[in-house]
Amino acid sequence: MKRVLILGSTGSIGVQALEVLAGDDDLRVVGLSAHRNATLIAAQATEHRVEAIALADPDAAAGAGEHWPGRVLVGEEGIRELIGVCEPDLVLNALVGAAGLGPTVAALSQGIDVALANKESLVIGGELVMALAEATDAALLPVDSEHSALHQLIGSVAPGSVERLVLTASGGPLRGRDREAMAAVSVEEALAHPTWEMGGRITIDSATLMNKGFEMIEAHHLFGVPYERIEVVVHPASIVHSLVDLADGATLAHLGHPDMRVPISYALRGPQRSPVGTPRLDLAEIGALEFERPDLEGFPCLGLARRAGEAGGTAPCVLNAADEVAVEAFLAGTLPFTGIAEVVEETLAALPARPVGHFDDLFAADSEARRQAEQIAARLSASRARPPSADLRPGNGAVR
Repeated sequence: MKRVLILGSTGSIGVQALEVLAGDDDLRVVGLSAHRNATLIAAQATEHRVEAIALADPDAAAGAGEHWPGRVLVGEEGIRELIGVCEPDLVLNALVGAAGLGPTVAALSQGIDVALANKESLVIGGELVMALAEATDAALLPVDSEHSALHQLIGSVAPGSVERLVLTASGGPLRGRDREAMAAVSVEEALAHPTWEMGGRITIDSATLMNKGFEMIEAHHLFGVPYERIEVVVHPASIVHSLVDLADGATLAHLGHPDMRVPISYALRGPQRSPVGTPRLDLAEIGALEFERPDLEGFPCLGLARRAGEAGGTAPCVLNAADEVAVEAFLAGTLPFTGIAEVVEETLAALPARPVGHFDDLFAADSEARRQAEQIAARLSASRARPPSADLRPGNGAVR
């Protein structure tokens, strides 16, 4: 029986993972973590009879005992400690933001396989994380639908056959709007994703196309393909999850209804496959599949991510930190939508890429970039009057 630890169990990926695992006699959930939702994680822990839980928020952890009598670990350090306490065979890392890097490193350092839904682990520390996985012979199993598709497609062809990777993007809720119209986008509009139900931060990143930029960086590290051979195409229906161009001119595509339970199940059970309740794809009923090139002028974050990835070193870490700060400010109503890209661009310009030799270099770059981005965001916010809106910030965490 495979022992599974789920980090971020109260988020969208974590909740769906527990649905996938329910009733599976070959997989046992041994531990759970969350940011602050003590009530839900306690209910999950009781249902799945786990051995321990962890909550990043100390106040939430202190109150968790009212709902669950088992062992509760506290803080981001407690989440990393949970890995050693539960001794899992597989860690599903579904944490949001830079806070996911530490647990990825902790699991890989112990030779534990990681099903990775936390793309920031590779955006921030790709070279070091991949080297660590190789050194400990631990597997990194992609959970994102695009990378799961690429993993399956690439695994079906001979080495050296792949010419180009193509990531598909839905285009998000703001597809088709010009740059001028973007300035007036509200929080509610940006959160209204047409295809996927996700948390606040990733939904905004999808609206800016920053999420697709992160996925380019993640694909570069996972599959060892240079950036000039990784492309993005907008596909609103989200039926084609990724494509691979081969040396002989053929193109392979992975298709399916947009349902995260499919890549989650494959990461947990692969290469075996089990039903997850997704309907069969009927191409005749769909009728047509549409594609278009991304609008790099209206969505500059995609280009910024590509340039940061190509620069390497600390640049992707700075990119992520600045984006987290900017998205939080937008969700809090203090920064306009177009200010997200401005904060990221100015932070990258202020902090040129430096070499990375150790994870401590990344922690330092993350902290420096957050300070810089906060100053830029504050300046932009002060210079532009904007009506206040509800504070819909997600529980983001910085690298510690």
